[in-house]
Amino acid sequence: MTITHQDELDGMMEIGRIVANTVRAMKDAIEPGMTTAELDIIGDALLQREGAQSAPRMTYDFPGATCISVNEAIAHGIPGNRRFKRGDLVNIDVSAEKNGFFADTGASFCFGTAHPRLVKLCQDGQRATDIGVAQVGTDRPLGGIGRAIGRFAADRGYTLVRNLASHGVGRSLHEYPEEIPTWPERGEKRRIGKGLVLTVEPFLSTGAFWADRGDDDWTLYSHPNAPVVQFEHTVIATDGAPIIVTLPA
Repeated sequence: MTITHQDELDGMMEIGRIVANTVRAMKDAIEPGMTTAELDIIGDALLQREGAQSAPRMTYDFPGATCISVNEAIAHGIPGNRRFKRGDLVNIDVSAEKNGFFADTGASFCFGTAHPRLVKLCQDGQRATDIGVAQVGTDRPLGGIGRAIGRFAADRGYTLVRNLASHGVGRSLHEYPEEIPTWPERGEKRRIGKGLVLTVEPFLSTGAFWADRGDDDWTLYSHPNAPVVQFEHTVIATDGAPIIVTLPA
């Protein structure tokens, strides 16, 4: 989607706020022994209260309102009977639609006290995303996002999962430009148009390069097996600093 009118910007800002607030509220609601399904119910209720609906459910018939991935699961985790325990590495990904506008956001965090290496990975995952967001602007190279994130990762000894990319968003959950690399990709020659709406969502790891699909046909796991974190924002390109749609209010 490319923003051309104020009402489009207003619609994107509204759904962006909703999904961002939902991620934050879900994170705050986790308690030891709670199941991922119970947390998903909370997220679903928050979306409905705001007049929004789950985008993965409406678009792909995903078996949950939100994606909740724990430890070895790195993305698209189906809410179920898994119970949270202190020290877990958790990722919550929320995308939703309201009034024809879609926004997508996510965050990884350690629940309770965790190994310092995991805490540092989460901090650096957020930094990697911020670095990527800073590359978004009118007529800037789309590949600049992945190059900047790649430099940050390489300098600190991290790897990037290379088959989970960023994407366009706005009037649908996934749209042009599809498969925006968040790693260095020499063949990426596209440029960013003014008003373009896209996600920035690198998957930073201590050793993984790929995501493999599990037996449930949804949940993704790291390969080689290593901790992975993901932070995601929906952003809009402008002539100046990008507009981050998915900030909690």
